Amino acid sequence: MSTETRDIIDLLAGIEPGSSLSGIRARRLQARENAQKSYLALFEPADFGDVAAAERYAVAAFVAGVHDEPAVANFYLAKLAKAADRTDLVEPLKAEIERAKTEGPYGAFPAGPLSVEDKSGLIYRVSGDGRRVLGPRLGAFLEHAHLLVFRPRDAAPAAMQALLDAGWSTTAIVTLSQLVAFLSFQVRSVSGLRTLGASLGHNTAAATKAS
Repeated sequence: MSTETRDIIDLLAGIEPGSSLSGIRARRLQARENAQKSYLALFEPADFGDVAAAERYAVAAFVAGVHDEPAVANFYLAKLAKAADRTDLVEPLKAEIERAKTEGPYGAFPAGPLSVEDKSGLIYRVSGDGRRVLGPRLGAFLEHAHLLVFRPRDAAPAAMQALLDAGWSTTAIVTLSQLVAFLSFQVRSVSGLRTLGASLGHNTAAATKAS
C-alpha cells in the first residue's frame, strides 16, 4: 500500500511548500491535518473492508467529475487505473461523468411552506453500456452519489434499499457516503485555494508593476 507523503489538498491545488498559500493553510493546522487524515482513512486504510480500492477511486473520480473539477477527477482516475489493474473502467467512467454533469442542488421538499423552493433537474441513471462494464453494484452507487450531490432533499429509504439490493452492505454504504461528503469538501477546498492563489499571484504582479 503506497502512502501519500504530501498533503493531498496541497497536491491537488498545486500548493508548493513554503509558498504564501502553504502559509495560509498552516494557520489552520488542525483543519489541514484532519483533512489529510480523512483522505488516508478513506483511500489508504489498513483494511479496505467491504469497499475495494477500485470502487473508492471510481466513486471519487465520479464525484469530482460531476463537480467539474477535472484535475481532481483525473487524479482519482489515475488511482483507479492502477488499482487491481482496472484500466477498463476509466473510459466508461469518463463517459458517465459527462452524462451526469448538471447544476444543483434541486429536488422536492415535503409538502409545506418550503415547497416554493422545489426545483426539477436531472435524475441520473447509468447508461446500459456503462452498467455492463461498471457492474450493477458500482452503477447503483454512482446513481446514489449523484443523488447526494445534486438532490439531497430527495433522499429516501428507497434509495438506501436500492443500494442494499445491488449488494452493498450497510457498512459499505456508510463508508461511501462519507467518501462522497469528503470529496465534496475536497473539491470546494481545491477550487477555493486555486482561486485564492490566482488572486495572490495577480496582486503580487500588480504590486511589482506599480513599484
